[in-house]
Amino acid sequence: MAAPLPARSIFHEPWWLDLATDGNWQAATVRRGNEVVGEMPYSLQRKGWWTTSKMPPLTRTLGPAFRPSTGDTTRTMLDRISITEELIAQIPEVDSFYQILDPRIEDALAFGLNGFTVATRYTLQFAPDRDIEALWKGLNGKTRNLIRTGQKFLTARRIESPEEFNAFYEANLAVRSRTNVYGTQLMRRLVEAFVERDAGYLLGAYDANGKLVAAIGVTFDSHAAYYLLSSRDPGAHAGAISVLIWEAIQDAQRRNLIFDFDGIPNASTFRFLCGFKPMLKPRLVIERHKSVWSMARAVKRVLRPGRSEWFLPTA
Repeated sequence: MAAPLPARSIFHEPWWLDLATDGNWQAATVRRGNEVVGEMPYSLQRKGWWTTSKMPPLTRTLGPAFRPSTGDTTRTMLDRISITEELIAQIPEVDSFYQILDPRIEDALAFGLNGFTVATRYTLQFAPDRDIEALWKGLNGKTRNLIRTGQKFLTARRIESPEEFNAFYEANLAVRSRTNVYGTQLMRRLVEAFVERDAGYLLGAYDANGKLVAAIGVTFDSHAAYYLLSSRDPGAHAGAISVLIWEAIQDAQRRNLIFDFDGIPNASTFRFLCGFKPMLKPRLVIERHKSVWSMARAVKRVLRPGRSEWFLPTA
C-alpha cells in the first residue's frame, strides 16, 4: 500500500467525509502512470438555488495533498502548480467554493492564478520536539496555577462511552440555551467513529463525587492531534478545561505528534490558549464565488449583521 500523501490529514479520510457530509463529497485526483500524485476532496451541497462547496461540520482543514516530487526547488514548485491546476479543472462549477487548507500547504499560488481569492486564517500548535518539562516551564504563570489548582480538585481520565460525552455536551448547550452548531446527530456519528477507529479519544474531568464537569474530544492522524471539541459544566472549576488540554498536550508528545489547538474561533479563546505559549501557524483559505451569490450574501449580512461563518468554535 502506498504511503499517504503529505498534507493528507484525518479530515481527508473517506470515512470521515462520508459521515461529515452524509456522503455528499467527491475527490479530484491526478495520476502519473499508476501513481496518485495529487488529490483534493471537496463537499457538495444543494440548498435552494445554490450549489456550494464548503467545509463540512467538524472538518477543520482540507485542500490538496501531493506526492513529493524530485528535482530542484523551481521544478518542484512548477510540478505542484501543474498538479493543482489539474485538480482545479476537476472541481465542478459551483456558486460558492470555500476551503481551509492544511497548515502543511504553505502556498496557494496555483489557486490564486486560477481565479480563487487566497486569504489567511490561523491556528496554534506545539511541535513534538519539546519535552514535557520545557513545555510546563514555558506555560504562562496563570495557566500553570489554574492547572495545579484544578488537579487538586479534579481527576482527568478517559471517557470510554461516546454516549456519555455527547449527552454531557448537549446538556451544557441546553443550560446555555444554545443548539449544536455541528448538528447533534452528525457530531454523535463522528465522535463514535473516531473513538471506534482509535483515531481519537474523549477525556473528562471528574470532581470529588465522580461527577463529570468538563470534557474534551481529541482526534489524531499520523501527523497531528487536534483539539476538536470541549464542553464545561457552568459550575466547574475554572481550571477544568486547562487540566484536560494539558493532559492532551502530553499525550500528543508521547505519540510524537504535533498538538494543534485547531483554529482560533474568537479573541477570548485566543487569549486563553496563549497561556499555553504555543506557536502561531497560518492556514491558507481559498474561495471562489459567483457574482450573484456574493451579492446575495452581502444582502444577507446587511439583514443579519454580526454573524460570521469563518470559524466554528471548539467550545
